[in-house]
Amino acid sequence: MLSWKIVAFASLCITCEKASAFSSSSPSRLSETSSSALHSTPESLIVDKSQGKKKWFPTKAQDALFTQYDTLVRGAFVRHVLLETEEMGDIAMKTYLRGDISGLDENDKLDPFGKLARDISACSKSREEAGKIGWIDNPFHPSNLGKPMINEVVSELISPKVIEDLFKARPKGGDVLKIGDSDGDKFHLCRIDDLLLDYVNQEKSKEDMEIQDSTLQFKQRGVNKVITDRSKLKGLGITPVAPKISELANDDESDENVAKSYHIATSGCQMNVADSERLAGVLENNLKLQIAEKPGNADVVILNTCSIRDHAEQKVYDALGPFAARKRRGEPLALIVSGCVAQQEGEALLKRVPEVDLVMGPQYVSRLGDLLDDVSRGHQVVATDPTLLSEDLSRPVRGHDMRAWVNVINGCNEHCTYCVVPGVRGVEQSRPMESILKECMELAEAGYKEITLLGQNIDAYGRDLSPKRTFADLLHYLNDAIPDDTIQRIRYVTSHPRYFSDRVIEAVATLDKVCECFHMPFQAGDDEVLKNMRRGYTFDSYMKIINKIKEQSPDASICGDVIVGFPGETEEQFQRTLDLMNEVKFDNLNTFAYSPRPNTEAAVWKDKQIPEDVKAERLQRVQRLAAQHGMERSQRYVGKTVEVLVEDRNPRNADQVMGRTRQNRQVFFDGNIDELKGKLVDVDIIEARTWSLVGQLR
Repeated sequence: MLSWKIVAFASLCITCEKASAFSSSSPSRLSETSSSALHSTPESLIVDKSQGKKKWFPTKAQDALFTQYDTLVRGAFVRHVLLETEEMGDIAMKTYLRGDISGLDENDKLDPFGKLARDISACSKSREEAGKIGWIDNPFHPSNLGKPMINEVVSELISPKVIEDLFKARPKGGDVLKIGDSDGDKFHLCRIDDLLLDYVNQEKSKEDMEIQDSTLQFKQRGVNKVITDRSKLKGLGITPVAPKISELANDDESDENVAKSYHIATSGCQMNVADSERLAGVLENNLKLQIAEKPGNADVVILNTCSIRDHAEQKVYDALGPFAARKRRGEPLALIVSGCVAQQEGEALLKRVPEVDLVMGPQYVSRLGDLLDDVSRGHQVVATDPTLLSEDLSRPVRGHDMRAWVNVINGCNEHCTYCVVPGVRGVEQSRPMESILKECMELAEAGYKEITLLGQNIDAYGRDLSPKRTFADLLHYLNDAIPDDTIQRIRYVTSHPRYFSDRVIEAVATLDKVCECFHMPFQAGDDEVLKNMRRGYTFDSYMKIINKIKEQSPDASICGDVIVGFPGETEEQFQRTLDLMNEVKFDNLNTFAYSPRPNTEAAVWKDKQIPEDVKAERLQRVQRLAAQHGMERSQRYVGKTVEVLVEDRNPRNADQVMGRTRQNRQVFFDGNIDELKGKLVDVDIIEARTWSLVGQLR
C-alpha cells in the first residue's frame, strides 16, 4: 500500500529516468522565447524514408495549431503543491508518476493529486483546498501585458517567475510540471486542470481580437471557426433558415428547445459511435432536445461521417439530398455534417451543398451547443481547424445500457501512406488518467458492466502527457481503482504493432478485469508493402508479438485488420499476407480492398494502382481464409464452459438471449432476458459457428 506521507517519500529512490526529466528548476519543455507561451508552431520534422522526402508532421497538439488562426492561452486553472527542496520535488513527481492508488479511498482514487497536496504541501492554503488555487492569467497574453495579477491568492503563493515558466512550457490540460523559484529555495508541483484559450485570426490586429467567453462552470467555449452570413440560394431566391436553439436558455422552463427534436446518422468506426453518443448528450442534456421519431421531421439533423471507405464523400452528398430539399422549401432545419468527411471537405461542403448550416470536425463535438448558437443567428459555420481538446463535460447518451465506449486518446501521429485519420482526427491528445477514471466511475454507478477504451493508436496513450504515461499504466490504474462489484470487464481498441509493449501483454494476462482479447491490425504480410505503407514493422516482428501473446495468454482471442490491393502489391507479396494469416489464425478479421483516399500519399501513385477486379479477387480469397480460421477458433470452445456477460435478447429468436465471452465471441442460448441481462453466467458451448457460438445455460 502506498503511503503518501513525506516520511515514506524520503525512502524512495529518486534515480528514476522519468523523474530525472523534471530535476531542473525550470520545466523540461521550457521555451527559449516568451512568445511560445502564446503561439504554437510546428517543431517536429519527420523524415519520410520511403519517399526520400521531408515532411512536417506535427506530433504534439500544440504544434498542430498552425493555421490561418493563432491559438492564444489566456489563462490556466492550476493546482499546486509547495515543496521545500528539489529532492522532495523529484520524489513527489516520481510518486505521482507511478500512479499507485492502492489503499486510497474512492474519492482520493479520483483525485490523487489532491491527496498529494493535502498530505505533503508546505503551503497551508493548497493543503486546505487539495491544491486548488484557481485561474492564473497568462502574463504573455496581449490583454494581460503590464497588468498586475488579479488573483491575490495566487500572487501570495507563486512568484511571477514561476508563473512565467509555467506558461513558457506550453502546458496542456492534465500536465504536471515541477518548477523552481528563482533562488532555488522552494519548488512547485503544478497541475493544469484546464486552459482558457483564444482563437485569433492572424490577419487581425491585436486591437481587433475577438475574445471568446468562458466560465468555471462550463467548458472552454472559444472555437476556431469560420463564420459567414447566410445568402440566398441561387435560382430559388430564398435564404435557408434554422430553428432558434440556444444553450444559454437551458434553465428557462419556457425554453422552446423542449419541443424540438434531433436525428443523428452515424457511419464508421467505434470512435464515430462514441462521438455520436456525445453529440446526443449535448443535444439532450444541454439543449433539451428529444430524439425524433421520424428523421424527416427532425429540427436538427447530424450526419456523423466516415472517410475510410471508397466513395465516402459521394455517399454523404447523396444522404444530404432529402434534408437539403427541406431547406429549399423554407423549413427551419439545422443541417450539420460532422466527423471525418466534414474535417476532410471543410468549406467545400458548403459550396457543393449550400443548404448545410454547420461543418464540424471530430474535435468540436463537445462544442456543438456553441456552434448551434451561431447557426441560430443566421450564420453558416465551418469548424475544422486544429484545436486543443478541452475536457468534455457533456454526458453522452449511451447506445447501450450494459457496455460503453470511453475515449482515452484522440488523433494519430503515424501518417500511414493510405490513411486519412491523422488529417481528419488530428494529432494525438491523451486524456488525463484521473479524467478517464472519473468517467468510468460514473458508468459504474449507472450499472454498466463493461467498458471499451478507445483510441486510433491506443498504445501511444500518455506519451504526450506530462509526466508521460503508458497504456499499460492506464490499464493497471483502472483495474485497481474500479470497484470489483461494478464494472467487470475492460476492453480496448486499437493497437499498433510498432508501439505494442510486453507490459500490455502482461497486463492482459494478469489483471482480472482486462479481457483476453487483442486487436492487432497487420494490414499486409509482405515487408516491402509494409514499408510502403509506412507501418514501421515487419512480418517477423509482428509474429514475435503474436507468439508472446500466445505464450502468456494461450486462450486469448486475436483479431486483425488487413488491406489487399495496396498500390504495387504483387501476387507474390499478397501470398505473404495469406502466409501470415495461416500462422496466426485470427479469431476475427476486418478485411478491406484498398481505395485511394484524399490527401494521402498512396493515392497519387497512379502507376502502381491495382485493377479493381484483382483487388476484388484477392479480397474474396482473404475472406474465405478468414472464415475458415474463424470456424476453427470457434470449435475450440465446443464442450467447454465459458463466462458470458448477457447483453440483449436475440433479435432473431425471442426465446434466446445473447452475450459475449471475455474473448469477445458472441454466444446465443435460451434464457429470460429480464432475469439475465447484465449478469455474468456460465454457459456450456454445444455448437460452433464461424463468428459466434451456441450454448446452454449451466
